[in-house]
Amino acid sequence: MSAAASTVTEIPLDPKLTPPESYYQAHQKLYPREVHGRFATLRVLSVWLLLGLYYLLPWVNLHGRQAVLFDLRARKFYIFALEMWPQDFIFLTWLLIIAALALFFFTALAGRLWCAYACPQTVWTEVFLWLERLTEGNRRARIKLDAAPWSRSKFARKSAKQLLWVAFALWTGFTFVGFFSAIRPLVASVTHLALGPWETFWSLFYAFATYGNAGLLREQVCKYMCPYARFQSAMFDKDTLIITYDAERGEPRGARRHAAPRAGAGAGAGDCIDCTWCVQVCPTGIDIRRGLQYECIACAACIDACDQVMDRVGSPRGLIRFTTQHALDHRTTRVIRPRMLVYAGILSALCVGFVVALLLRTPLGLDVIRDRNSLFRLTDDGSVENVYTLKILNKSELAHRFDVAVNGPGTLTLDPALAHFAVGPGEVYPAIVRVRRAAYDPLGSETIRFQVTAHDDANLSVTHVARFLAPTR
Repeated sequence: MSAAASTVTEIPLDPKLTPPESYYQAHQKLYPREVHGRFATLRVLSVWLLLGLYYLLPWVNLHGRQAVLFDLRARKFYIFALEMWPQDFIFLTWLLIIAALALFFFTALAGRLWCAYACPQTVWTEVFLWLERLTEGNRRARIKLDAAPWSRSKFARKSAKQLLWVAFALWTGFTFVGFFSAIRPLVASVTHLALGPWETFWSLFYAFATYGNAGLLREQVCKYMCPYARFQSAMFDKDTLIITYDAERGEPRGARRHAAPRAGAGAGAGDCIDCTWCVQVCPTGIDIRRGLQYECIACAACIDACDQVMDRVGSPRGLIRFTTQHALDHRTTRVIRPRMLVYAGILSALCVGFVVALLLRTPLGLDVIRDRNSLFRLTDDGSVENVYTLKILNKSELAHRFDVAVNGPGTLTLDPALAHFAVGPGEVYPAIVRVRRAAYDPLGSETIRFQVTAHDDANLSVTHVARFLAPTR
């Protein structure tokens, strides 16, 4: 083989076909700019309201107990005057269905209002941002601080921020546990270093989750982890209110002098001066001028920022605003449309039904268990007897004495004849009773009905159907 034949010619690769070093874009820290305006004020009010309820409710007492307490050990839930038991789980399911449908309704009406003003991720992220601004300064100061080499001042500011973050996260985790275990005894346990293992685990777990999600990850939770961002478009239509940039009015964009009229930037210039304030204030780092994106949480910070800029340059507000796709296309917008009527109708029916069911709820439960050791027993006087265990659940906060009665085919008698049972508040009392009737009058098994009524309140009554077994000859 010749030397020429063994030579391999190297063909240079097209740079466009060269595979990149990584298919994943490195995360760049965002520094949201502080903004003031009507929507920013609404967000601040929402944060104060929701966090105020979260941190203060466990400390409110009612009738000598914690007003809101989900006592898992005792299997009882206290919501102000209501005392709920595991048997009332249907109400929790009902409430979750209402919440889900309300989310669909408000999303179809005005986009991601939940994300902007009520989502825990958004609410707690606002607090962590406030603490960061308190220790490190405004946006420009934070960027400068992160770019600067480590010094005593930088270490002190970073340490102060981390200290505040950790303290706030621990307080949040402790308060979370306070909804499931009475918070005042929890404080005493922490003071004496006697906090139980489960309370310790969940306090630290929720504190870690709060610190990680709201302090470190922030917008990454909304962009990559939250499933709501992925399926929200299924609830949008062209009449849904969304935050959008009016490209017809704003383009072509370009800088112009302060208070200069629209034509001052040149013939055909748009209202957008390309100041990028809308990008700087966005907590997820998107450019709303590129159109609606799934990362947008509808916080409306870009609206507040753009309105301030428009006021400065003398242009009308609303270059970025809440509007609909039909309005941008110069078509009629219909806020009241079939899907909104369907959502509103179902949501109203569920809410009314929930309130009515809650008002008609009887704080008394009854479970009847027939003795399975023997089908029935024939007595010497010609009667047939069945034995039952009545589990009387007193859901109220007062002790009651309950009377038991039984009805059904034939003449039924109870043993004990005076079936009166005292049941304390929140107590389950197993009452054993015997029911007798003539063995062959009527023949065979029949359905009977137990009725338990409070001796001091006839309205506190409940019935339960059971089966009475008897011979058939």
